[in-house]
Amino acid sequence: MDFLRPASWEEALAAKAEHPTAVPIAGGTDVMVEINFDHRRPEYLLDLNRIGDLYDWEVGADSVRLGASVPYTRIMENLRDELPGLSLASHTVASPQIRNRGGVGGNLGTASPAGDAHPALLAAGAEVEAESVRGTRLIPIDEFYTGVKRNALAPDELIRAVHIKKADGPQQYSKVGTRNAMVIAVCAFGLALHPATRTVRTGIGSAAPTPVRAKAAEEFLNAALDEGGFWENGKIITPSVAKRFADLCSAACNPIDDVRGTASYRRHAVGIMARRTLTWTWESYRGTDGRSIEKGSAA
Repeated sequence: MDFLRPASWEEALAAKAEHPTAVPIAGGTDVMVEINFDHRRPEYLLDLNRIGDLYDWEVGADSVRLGASVPYTRIMENLRDELPGLSLASHTVASPQIRNRGGVGGNLGTASPAGDAHPALLAAGAEVEAESVRGTRLIPIDEFYTGVKRNALAPDELIRAVHIKKADGPQQYSKVGTRNAMVIAVCAFGLALHPATRTVRTGIGSAAPTPVRAKAAEEFLNAALDEGGFWENGKIITPSVAKRFADLCSAACNPIDDVRGTASYRRHAVGIMARRTLTWTWESYRGTDGRSIEKGSAA
């Protein structure tokens, strides 16, 4: 196994173009586990740790450009207001040591359905900035996951950053594990209210071959909120609406039985998390912060 260590982003792109099978490594929190257990033995490792641009972020008017290697700890400390869902997800990642090293780019590159960042990215509506010597493109998060641990990157592309819409409403994240810390998700659920567009987005992790959205549940809830005038009147969402939303989220799952949990348990747990996160986010929206966001966006 050869070790490639570019000193700049341009050198990294050139190395990836010359060696398309090279596996990028930055935090190494996923790659090194696979190598240590001999689950993976790449011909080349492409070390990205010397590329400072990958550790930077920019807060724009509407979105955050998050470098691929920005550690989860930095997201929690600096982007809680702009990216509340991803910040909550970051809190659930492994241990402090892993949160200090790992970043969203690694989660995306690995594309494991159990990756903690995926539900929050789906709910927020993110785009992945992929680059090669041929140029740069933005891949919508809904098109990024193509199969079990597979993504839409071309062989010569690297993830440079993730563009994530700034929260214009409350966001939540829930995760079920076999213990309270240092655990791979049995299942996870992200929810984001977008008052500016009067829409709701979801994200489900570890309950299908890829991270997925519960689109039928979103469509149902969007219609129910609109028809009932909920965005304007801020009324409590009725139990029947919450239950139907939860049931549709469960139906969006296509899980498996494994050592962490059964398929039936995953479907059940996703429904519970969907109902609870809907309650939490809507109560936040009904409060001072949520209502001011909605009124401000309509002004």
